[in-house]
Amino acid sequence: MATIYTLKLAAADVFQIIDALNSRADAYEQTACYLSGEYEENENITIEECNGPFEAQEIARHFQDIIKTIEKQM
Repeated sequence: MATIYTLKLAAADVFQIIDALNSRADAYEQTACYLSGEYEENENITIEECNGPFEAQEIARHFQDIIKTIEKQM
């Protein structure tokens, strides 16, 4: 079983973590779209390292699950 940590952070710090996790999820969602051929030209996109669109989508979903867990505890 995974180790569980209890953290005490200021609200502003928690929102910064959520924002960062959202950014990571978005990056992997864009990567999944790019690797699936559903990419529209956007010079601001960064392609994340992964083994394919399925893995990219799974990573994005994992970040979203972490966000949901944090939000439930707030």
